Amino acid sequence: MSRFPAVISTVKLVANLGNMVKLPEGLATSIIAFLALSIGLKAKNTMISGIGAVILVMLLAQ
Repeated sequence: MSRFPAVISTVKLVANLGNMVKLPEGLATSIIAFLALSIGLKAKNTMISGIGAVILVMLLAQ
């Protein structure tokens, strides 16, 4: 027996889990923006923190 069917079932499981867990619109973007802002501040990198801040402001301005 090959392991190929197990790989297919694992991929299907991950795809089904992605379909079952639906985030509200904009939540994933806001999480990414907040992470970019906090990582940029922690690393003292103004470009990354600026990108995160701009994305958060754009989401709040909608």
